[in-house]
Amino acid sequence: MERRTFLHMTGLAFAALSASGCITRSLPDRSFSRAVGYGPLVPDSQGLLDLPTGFSYQVVSSLGDAMTDGAAVPDKADGMGCFDLGDGRLALVRNHELVSTDESGGVFSAGFGTKNGQFIPGGTTHVVLNKDTLEVLDQFRSLGGTMRNCSGGVTPWGSWLTCEESTTGPGLKYGEGLNQYHGWVFDVPAAATGLVDPAPLKALGRFNHEAACVNPDTGLVYLTEDRDDSVLYRFIPAVPGDLARGGRLQAMKVEGMPDLRNWSGSSNAVGSVGEVSWIDLDEVEAPNDDLRHRAAAKGASLVARGEGIHMGEGEAFVCSTSGGARKLGQIFRIQFSPNGESDRVELFFESVSKHQFDYGDNVVVAPNGHLIVCEDQYTEVVDNHLRGIAPDGNAYPLARLRLQTELAGACFSPDGQTMFVNVYAPTKTLAITGPWDSFNAKTITVS
Repeated sequence: MERRTFLHMTGLAFAALSASGCITRSLPDRSFSRAVGYGPLVPDSQGLLDLPTGFSYQVVSSLGDAMTDGAAVPDKADGMGCFDLGDGRLALVRNHELVSTDESGGVFSAGFGTKNGQFIPGGTTHVVLNKDTLEVLDQFRSLGGTMRNCSGGVTPWGSWLTCEESTTGPGLKYGEGLNQYHGWVFDVPAAATGLVDPAPLKALGRFNHEAACVNPDTGLVYLTEDRDDSVLYRFIPAVPGDLARGGRLQAMKVEGMPDLRNWSGSSNAVGSVGEVSWIDLDEVEAPNDDLRHRAAAKGASLVARGEGIHMGEGEAFVCSTSGGARKLGQIFRIQFSPNGESDRVELFFESVSKHQFDYGDNVVVAPNGHLIVCEDQYTEVVDNHLRGIAPDGNAYPLARLRLQTELAGACFSPDGQTMFVNVYAPTKTLAITGPWDSFNAKTITVS
């Protein structure tokens, strides 16, 4: 997806940076205003998803739908990627954040881990669509026997990195009856036609994985961790594009920003920029869930629940779900250097109001260069939204989910015309179309 619009509008902020250290740029007060976006949300007559005028959705896949492999679509649809298969077909590779006690939609013939001799139900499904009509052409399970497949990321080599958000295993909490340790990343080809070989990429570390993205220029992989005291990881593959060949795992240290969470107050102001260095980690496959603690002891910067991460052109955006002085969420922007040794990180956004942004999770860059973030909060009986964030940092509502669950896995078709997103539970995968280029840049007051 082309993201030069976003880079042009936000990249100017770096033009005046000094050669080192942590600096702050002056930004407008965002406390009581937000962008109008695409206009007011119109109540959906079906009671599912409110969208602005001109936008519409269709349901392409739902919990319980019969799939071509004889199974039924399972529940808890989470992270997702979209791929062009050629011949007029798109593939959605969709995570299912299932635990060992959940239903799998049918018995697996192959998989990674078992509980009491039966493959556990987590994994991925494929939804193959006609890219013009969005008709479902094929639907099947493509990875089985994994635990809590939360999010992941697309790769330049045409696959989906699916991440386990669980570090249980034999002898550990919730691990009774399990035959494998969990907490790994798996590579699922978009061109798969059935269950793939479930080979964990152990060199990418064993921890509470959330999402991943790959820098296509370097082959380096960036990984988030859903913990209150998480760190951001970087994997340097021995052979770029072949993660099974091993490599080095590192953690991010930001000069002048040892704690990025801002829980004690806004010590790191929006616009703050810090120089990044990367710390080598060892024993990355250890059975103890302590990799982040060992990274922090070496100086890695703390992140509050690192979740969504999305690769742009020469940069990535990272959601910190509970970061910020009000614990409502932050977004960091990492600008990569050509050699990978002089990266910078900016606190691009921090929410000041639940009406503005509340617990951002999965993130994607839209065709017009805006960020689109899936909210994921269950702390109150309120609706989760899709939130847009314009290049000037103003957040606006793009969609409102009318069910008490979350939206997840937002991604765009390669032509940028359709956004796909999951309703977590009960599973529904939606295709949203509309006038993506009609953004209104005015602001309105937020009470």
